[in-house]
Amino acid sequence: MTVEGAFAPGEDVVRRTRARTPAELVAAEPGPAFQLTFDGRPIRGLPGQSIAAALWSAGILTWRTTRVHGRPRGAFCGIGSCYDCLATVNGRPNQRACLLPARPGDTITRQEGDGHAALDS
Repeated sequence: MTVEGAFAPGEDVVRRTRARTPAELVAAEPGPAFQLTFDGRPIRGLPGQSIAAALWSAGILTWRTTRVHGRPRGAFCGIGSCYDCLATVNGRPNQRACLLPARPGDTITRQEGDGHAALDS
């Protein structure tokens, strides 16, 4: 039994693959770049980029420290499971930078420890 469109054993895959026209090979073009800031430093963001991706593009690999030993952290899993990418975004601590879309004018600051130092004073 064969599935419609499936390749038969020994069939030449290249012969069955349709050639693409130049119009089909056009690369995606994002919208215009915008500015956000990290610790007062302007960085560039693109529509559809996460905050973590914008930080990486700017060469920033760490943006928080751990609570106990102050070790640097940045993005690790990239899917919001590990919480290593926590940052303070627009004054809100503990935002997962790998999941949060970058928006024009966002202000990201390095998060120290649990991010609540400003609340403790």
